[in-house]
Amino acid sequence: MTGHDAPDAAHLETDGMPEIEVIRTKVALQHLGFLAEGLFGELVKAVVDVGQGIMAIGGELHADEEALLLSAGSLQSDLWGINLYPAQRGESGWIEFDSMINVRPRSGNRSRTVEDAETRRRIVEIVDHLVQ
Repeated sequence: MTGHDAPDAAHLETDGMPEIEVIRTKVALQHLGFLAEGLFGELVKAVVDVGQGIMAIGGELHADEEALLLSAGSLQSDLWGINLYPAQRGESGWIEFDSMINVRPRSGNRSRTVEDAETRRRIVEIVDHLVQ
């Protein structure tokens, strides 16, 4: 368990990969930078639950983070995949709304991006609240 959020974090060990963490309170930007370096170099995959105001980070796939949140009681319709670029915090492109889990034709989201402006606004609000 990491110290930044230990009492409120749920974790999932994934075959030698870093643990997936569920962030319910705050996470340090430096921690995201550390995860980025260890996984993809410059980005961290995250899944945001717009209903509960939480997010999962640290997975190799958005689908793994999504599965953890679903097992913890999140609703599928509330989960959206994003990529965070910690080194670009404060710039417009630091949150990228791109994930295969976002493709939901029956719900009107026909692409990998988050097409609804209100949902994107809510995601930004949650991420800004959780990342310090």
